[in-house]
Amino acid sequence: MIGETRDILSELIAFDTTSRNSNLKLIEWVEAFLASHGVASTRVYSPEGDKANLWATIGPRDVPGYVLSGHTDTVPVDEQVWASDPFTLTERDGRFYGRGTADMKGFLACVLSRVPAMAAAPLARPLHIAFSHDEEIGLIGVRYLLAEVGRLAPTPPIACFVGEPTNMQVVVAHKGRYVYRATVTGKACHSSRAPDGVNAIDYAAELVLKIRDIARRLIADGMTDDLYDVPFSTAHTGLISGGTAVNIVPEHCSFDFEFRPLPGIDHEPWLAEVVAFARDELEPRMQAVDPHAGIRIELDNGVPGFDTAVDADAVTIAKRLAGRNDHAKVAYGTEAGLFVWQGGIPSVVIGPGSIAQAHAEDEFIEIAELDKCLGFLDRLIAHCAA
Repeated sequence: MIGETRDILSELIAFDTTSRNSNLKLIEWVEAFLASHGVASTRVYSPEGDKANLWATIGPRDVPGYVLSGHTDTVPVDEQVWASDPFTLTERDGRFYGRGTADMKGFLACVLSRVPAMAAAPLARPLHIAFSHDEEIGLIGVRYLLAEVGRLAPTPPIACFVGEPTNMQVVVAHKGRYVYRATVTGKACHSSRAPDGVNAIDYAAELVLKIRDIARRLIADGMTDDLYDVPFSTAHTGLISGGTAVNIVPEHCSFDFEFRPLPGIDHEPWLAEVVAFARDELEPRMQAVDPHAGIRIELDNGVPGFDTAVDADAVTIAKRLAGRNDHAKVAYGTEAGLFVWQGGIPSVVIGPGSIAQAHAEDEFIEIAELDKCLGFLDRLIAHCAA
């Protein structure tokens, strides 16, 4: 059962689709594979034209069906130490090793290995394949794909199954994620005359502490949902850069921070609090020294959360196909949020492998996980042919 899946996974792993690279060679390979089974596909390019999403429909287009969604890009292997070549599929102890095996080329391989069965089945409902680019750097590609979904799937799908690694558990919700960049502009001078300058790092630090205070408040006083492993909304500063030398008062400092709200919670009041603190507390002090000093806060990337009702059809069918009755919610983001909010398609996250392996050295997927996913897909094909 696993042989063809293994061969396809080996091909997919061999493409270095780290997000900094183009994914077009992989897309070409998938197109040729689909075409060899009589399945036409459509590319939806990035604005630059160097990357593409791929959409294919198997079965009738005038009735609602199901979307099988996955991303083609991976995270880097830079500075990681692997026991084997990360771009050569390696089998050891019931596992397949390689970059992307769990996140999430294992799911893509399962889907592609079932294309012959999909094409041969008398499908009464269609199965849509949606492969995207640049998920790892902000869920970028799927936005272009969903902008075209009305053309690609004229009849709205019943549900989307996003194949991120969940050990084939049905995930019905995840938090949103909104990343902002704060750019602090001060005034440089020699550090021996520090009061004559505006220290951009100092003011950035005050703003970072404000974000930390919001984060602590969310833990102490915020809304909670115990189905999440982190049951409250979070705020966090993750990246900072500034200064040129210790004897120069730094003129520039920037940092990136994020909010991860529970679904249904508006993060805008937290952002407004940060902006007001910068505008009303920090900038007047900065501009008293130099009127050109200031702070700019801009959205870098936003991903909505989603929360599909546990009695929704999408959840019910996912549980039946997976052969389990439990469900979960997760703190990390996926393309499911965009399928729901941009595409209007009810979604769940369900796929083979463990999220603990995503982005890790010696990333692997259990062969047994692929078998479970193949069983899910076989039952989905039978369901669509009924």
